[in-house]
Amino acid sequence: MATAPTAKTNQRRVAFATVIGTTVEWYDFFIYATAAGLVFSKLFFEPAGAEIALLISFASVGLSFLFRPLGAFLAGHFGDKIGRRAMLVLTLALMGASTTLIGILPTYDTAGLWAPVLLLLLRILQGISAGGEWGGAVLMAVEHAPEGHRGRAGSYPQVGVPLGMLLASGTMALMTGVISPGEAFMAWGWRVPFLVSIVLILVGYFVRRSVDESPVFEEIAEHKAQTNVPILVLFKKHWPLVIIAALVFAGNNAAGYMTTGGFFQSYTTNPDGPVGLERTDVLVAVAFGAAVWLIMTLVAGFLADKIGRKRTYQLGFIILAISLFPVFALVNSGSLALLYLAFGLFSIGLGLTYGPQAALYSELFPASVRFSGVSISYAIGAIVGGAFAPTIAQALVQATGGTTAVAVYLLIVVAISFTAVSLIRDRAGIDLSFRNQAEQEVGALITDKRTVESVKTAQEV
Repeated sequence: MATAPTAKTNQRRVAFATVIGTTVEWYDFFIYATAAGLVFSKLFFEPAGAEIALLISFASVGLSFLFRPLGAFLAGHFGDKIGRRAMLVLTLALMGASTTLIGILPTYDTAGLWAPVLLLLLRILQGISAGGEWGGAVLMAVEHAPEGHRGRAGSYPQVGVPLGMLLASGTMALMTGVISPGEAFMAWGWRVPFLVSIVLILVGYFVRRSVDESPVFEEIAEHKAQTNVPILVLFKKHWPLVIIAALVFAGNNAAGYMTTGGFFQSYTTNPDGPVGLERTDVLVAVAFGAAVWLIMTLVAGFLADKIGRKRTYQLGFIILAISLFPVFALVNSGSLALLYLAFGLFSIGLGLTYGPQAALYSELFPASVRFSGVSISYAIGAIVGGAFAPTIAQALVQATGGTTAVAVYLLIVVAISFTAVSLIRDRAGIDLSFRNQAEQEVGALITDKRTVESVKTAQEV
């Protein structure tokens, strides 16, 4: 058995690996969304007309979400059969290759219809990678963590999302404001953030290769207890849990994709719109919001261990709901200072409803199907919530001439997520090991009337 210092060293190494890996993965994912709001409508979809091209560009962001369940199915299946670590390395490599190739794509003026087709194919590969990455990262973090620190440990891979957004926005701001301002950005500057990905991927690859496999999966492998088709078992026994868990994520994802999906960037920099701010200024403001999101995600991980995952979520959704209309009012003011305030306020609720997610999801599902459960729930929640949130928001603005309808739309999704998390039983103290599978099978929802004894009896029969 590992000594205490060795165990702590390993936990720190796992935390570092999950943060670095998810940061790189989501930098790649978000750099596309940022470019979609700023340049892709002109470079790849312009023949459709300005307004339609922008809608198609945002829809291409959402397209990847439709393929995230495929990534979740594949990574979940093999993650529950051959291990968490292998899937982390594979998904990182796939994301990096796709992102780097986007950086060398010809535009419509050069390649005609092949340009948008290739762009969409690479975005699909990004979606497959993102669908498989998250589950492996959070399970490595949570399953390595001691019982009383799972909320905090689970917040580390969650931090990779705002960190990735911070890095993506910062890199784009550097290109638009310093290295390639004006026409140079449209000509070649937008490509650099995509090409930088290859360096980041190499760093993430070697860091992730250095960590030990999850102790829970090692226990499953030792007992040769891998489920043949974990996805079938998951949906046969736990489909209500998958749906509820997905709805929990929808509210955070729909709101978060106002920035991570590029809507706010496009809306506030449109020269014909009501705001009309400079591109670089807005990108720096988005980076500021991502920094607040990062801090609040870590705070939420700490709160999840102190007051519970469920209460932290409920607090976050309440704050998010209250802030929606003020945030859009601040954005529409046209003031850069108030835009900073808007993004900072918005990010408080985002962080509080994202930090506890890794621990909450990991404690919902039994060990033998846990990778599949957390990955597929996350992927479905992303489709329901964020997949086409920027497209819906843009369509609502075009239809109504304002953002009130967008705030109402987000409020409805947040209310659904608040209701969903209220149906979940907080299981912060549950043993996640394979030997405790019988207890993990029951009681995740407040409507579940089964007992551990009834599950054991059914398994024996």
